[in-house]
Amino acid sequence: MAGQKMLKFTTVSRDMPEKRPPNLRKEDFQEIYAEYASAKAEEQASRCSQCGVPYCQSHCPLQNNIPDWLRLTAEGRLEEAYEISQATNTFPEICGRICPQDRLCEGNCVIEQSGHGTVTIGAVEKYITDTAFEEGWVKPIRPYAERTESVGIIGAGPGGLAAADMLRRQGVQVTVYDRYDRGGGLMTYGIPGFKLEKDIVMQRMAQLEDGGVEFVLNCNVGEDLSFDAIRGKHDAILIATGVYKTRELENPGADADGIVRAIDYLTASNRVSFGDDVVEFTSGELNAEGKKVVVIGGGDTAMDCVRTAIRQGATSVKCLYRRDRNNMPGSQREVQNAEEEGVEFVWLSAPKMFVDDAANLNDTRAITGPLRGVVVDKMRLGQPDATGRQSPELIDGAHYVEEADLVVKALGFEPEDLPALWGVDGLEVTRWGTVKADFTTGKTSLDGVFAAGDIVRGASLVVWAIKDGRDCATAILDYLSQSDAVAAE
Repeated sequence: MAGQKMLKFTTVSRDMPEKRPPNLRKEDFQEIYAEYASAKAEEQASRCSQCGVPYCQSHCPLQNNIPDWLRLTAEGRLEEAYEISQATNTFPEICGRICPQDRLCEGNCVIEQSGHGTVTIGAVEKYITDTAFEEGWVKPIRPYAERTESVGIIGAGPGGLAAADMLRRQGVQVTVYDRYDRGGGLMTYGIPGFKLEKDIVMQRMAQLEDGGVEFVLNCNVGEDLSFDAIRGKHDAILIATGVYKTRELENPGADADGIVRAIDYLTASNRVSFGDDVVEFTSGELNAEGKKVVVIGGGDTAMDCVRTAIRQGATSVKCLYRRDRNNMPGSQREVQNAEEEGVEFVWLSAPKMFVDDAANLNDTRAITGPLRGVVVDKMRLGQPDATGRQSPELIDGAHYVEEADLVVKALGFEPEDLPALWGVDGLEVTRWGTVKADFTTGKTSLDGVFAAGDIVRGASLVVWAIKDGRDCATAILDYLSQSDAVAAE
């Protein structure tokens, strides 16, 4: 029976959910992909070849059992498909929306390699869990027995929340501390609604709160509450702060008004979507409406910024990236979506300086008037660097002015100096500033203190943070059990 349902990739073509037309979707912040109908989800899942060695699974950071839940979906056994999906992934409905499947599971699909077009794994994953919420299959967190041990988690992003979910299911008392007024981290304030609508994140937050996870929000560790105070209150600590420090530009004029950080720009936009009163948005400082916008960077954050600017009503949006299209770190799917919506990509380009008089290319004085443009250096690709990517090289004398009223810096994120910020001794960090932690357990140099996600591995994907959070939760449970055994002796 299962064989008849599957292996249809030779007769059924790949078919993504319908994508809203660019002229409509760029007018709002709603997700751009429609939901599969049940028949279409079953049809697309039936294209899976049920590989003996599933490369989709091995290239998923969470090792999701993708072939099995595709087969169950194809057979109409959707509740079972959900059970298999959520067994390894705390937030499958979020990963189905924002994972770069083209670089992970779908990019390594065997039938894709054979020329038949990859299975639409992400779209089916999203459909399964959205249906599970609608049908009531997503059960409240209700531990079989409560434990007396408590764990403090610093950071309510994907890593911290994944750990909180697993620990709470085992009856551990969990308190999550976060600097923002809502949980979710970058899933809430960093990723735009057209990729991840906020009610999707908030329904998980509600599930965790209903399950007994305590949230202490608007809490800046080191200012509102000391790290030592948090550590003294709990039996174990998980640091899952993510990385929020923006890489800065050092070009002349880079501190001018009108040049803003991507995290500030995206956070303001997402706050507006919640109905918050955002002064910086109302004043125009973090609003692209009516402006010529230039975004600097080539990662997924840059893609979020350019597509946000389009929706805010910018008169033009250009993305400067120092390498070419084939060497950019961002998702090619996101680039295509951005181009469809009217974004212009200026490849092999880097900022030289910022000017308030676009006619004067050699004026290195401080900007005193409104930002008027970016002097852009043209680049070429030279020899590969240590990572194997070709290094960009400056073409002497090849520069021009790109007019701009708003420049968004999307150059990536770096870790904050947590030992100094929190006034904590003995917390070892790497030469990159990330917290030094064991690769599999997340154990740090401090007893009972663990770390997970971007603060350990550097700026990375949500799916990796979820994996790290789950791994740390397992290690913390082992640590608590060992502590209990020692105390009982």
